[in-house]
Amino acid sequence: MGVFNFVIALGMAGAMAIMLARLFAGPTLYDQILAANSFGTKTILFLLVFSALSGRQDAIDIAMLYALINFVATIAILKFFRYRSLDVSLAQMSMRRAADGEDA
Repeated sequence: MGVFNFVIALGMAGAMAIMLARLFAGPTLYDQILAANSFGTKTILFLLVFSALSGRQDAIDIAMLYALINFVATIAILKFFRYRSLDVSLAQMSMRRAADGEDA
């Protein structure tokens, strides 16, 4: 079982390297954000594989915390680049969408 987990960890490291290449070479901002989010997801999976390899259950809690941080950071970054501010309320968002002619 140790060789199988090692191969999985090696595959995850390779996938993380591919996501880093996409992060730095992404043609648009949204491609780069998607690559950063995918890298975060692969980091979470890597932490879980590491937890299985080392037999330590602490890494599972760390992976869950990192997943939450990754999700909140992605939403905050997308909101910032959309509205150029993090202080925009939901009511102002719907007003801006209506002014832009977008459907809610």
